[in-house]
Amino acid sequence: MFFFFFFDDNAIAQGESAFESIKHTDETGCEYWTARELMPVLGYKQWRRFSETIERAMISCEASGNKVSEHFADVGKTSPMPNGGVKEIPDYHLSRYACYLIAMNGDPRKKAIAMAQTYFAVKTRQQEIFEQCGELSEDAKRLAIRQQMKERNKMLANAAKAAGIEQGFEYAVFQDEGYKGLYGGLTAKGIHARKGLQKDQQILDYMSGTELAANLFRATQTEEKLRRENIHGRQAANQAHFDVGRKVRQTIAELGGTMPENLPTPTKSIKQVEKEQIKPLPHNSTPIKK
Repeated sequence: MFFFFFFDDNAIAQGESAFESIKHTDETGCEYWTARELMPVLGYKQWRRFSETIERAMISCEASGNKVSEHFADVGKTSPMPNGGVKEIPDYHLSRYACYLIAMNGDPRKKAIAMAQTYFAVKTRQQEIFEQCGELSEDAKRLAIRQQMKERNKMLANAAKAAGIEQGFEYAVFQDEGYKGLYGGLTAKGIHARKGLQKDQQILDYMSGTELAANLFRATQTEEKLRRENIHGRQAANQAHFDVGRKVRQTIAELGGTMPENLPTPTKSIKQVEKEQIKPLPHNSTPIKK
């Protein structure tokens, strides 16, 4: 099985029971949730309170470059009143991404919100990676996720810079905080030593698909957290990275997964896999003339 917790349906049975049971499918086969049904599951008793969370989620959606109407479809209606008037009943059809944003903008002190944050974050990332990787071999998955990791690290570096981390050594400390959270206190140097790598070998090039997926999730969530919460200051940014790493580690533990430092180290580096993926021309092929 790939992706330590992303594909473990039994391990997230509680989330499946609570959220999948209220999922709907429209005539085109697209999934959605209704805000009215999601509200009590997330522990809200008043629509006014819940609508405030929805509004914050919409702002986050727009800020991330997504079209709000594609994820929060307004399906409100009116209901006749005994006195002859009408009562407005607001409601939305929500995409999985919208549910994720609502959970992330809720109060994490609520058990239902905390569960939803983990569930929708995991399932949303599962779908994204599955769509991009599909049924690939382990080496192909490593290549695909490693490339995503490169792009995500660039975005993370930009978010960290916006938070006040500008010098190279400051970013190294920032990265170590994320690793420490995810790897139970190990820094990049500690992970390097644990893997038994040589000085010029990079740890990300010697990670399995499962381990890379954990780090990709860490980087993704940290970048989003820095921007979403408008975090400023090196100490606050470092703490945010550590907290996200620790949360990912906690999720792995809760779902019965293997801690990243205990996962096997591939014998082939990403560079070796890349070379093997490049197929040579057949002996009878004619070179293209320039």
